[in-house]
Amino acid sequence: MEQTTVEKELRTLKIYTALMTLVCAALLISFFIPNKFNNFEEINVERINVVEKNGQLKMVISNKLRQHPGVMDGVTFHERQGQRPAGMIFFGENGNEIGGFIFEGTNKGQGGSLTFDKFRGDQTIQFTHQEDEKENYFAGLKMNDQNMPMTDLVNKQKEISKLPTKEAQDAAYEDLRVQGLLMTERLKIGRDFDKSSIIKMKDAKGNVRIELKVEASGEPKLAFLDESGKVIYSLPADAKTQVH
Repeated sequence: MEQTTVEKELRTLKIYTALMTLVCAALLISFFIPNKFNNFEEINVERINVVEKNGQLKMVISNKLRQHPGVMDGVTFHERQGQRPAGMIFFGENGNEIGGFIFEGTNKGQGGSLTFDKFRGDQTIQFTHQEDEKENYFAGLKMNDQNMPMTDLVNKQKEISKLPTKEAQDAAYEDLRVQGLLMTERLKIGRDFDKSSIIKMKDAKGNVRIELKVEASGEPKLAFLDESGKVIYSLPADAKTQVH
């Protein structure tokens, strides 16, 4: 009788041990295998990288300090680290930055920008709000020429920075501008700093050639300009148009 009781107790202990082993194994497996979906009420994070299955970077959501400095042709522009505002940056299949949107606000003003980049270049389309400390602002659309690859432009900027005087540096940049190699604003549409609504069309050197404006007072103006900025024709004919 005693031996039978002992055998029963051993069998019970074995069954209990086996069950506990299975439970512990299940808990460990569930701990190490992540859930497909996780729900959070609130999360604090400095940066999120969105990648493909192969690890290729496709999108970065970041604060200013950890914002991606930009990359083109495999070259990361580390000198811009911490200089770009918080926002979201997108990357193409070739690894190059292709656009994004950023926002920033200080005591000296605030603004935001949604941009689309040229292949191997910088922004050609920009939806933007730019506001100064006096609450004057531009809000609208800008379109740009961008004819020098970013890697070439960065290298050229490094060369120019080594020139001995500011005058020499300014002259070098002016030479690039005349050649049409720097980013040049070609079209500007929106609400301008002087509270007017405007359309400005510019030539390849960035000179305003046609300006259509409705002043804050309601007065409409149309002006045609030469390369030097002189008004050569306007409607109404006696309009005192000032083009900047």
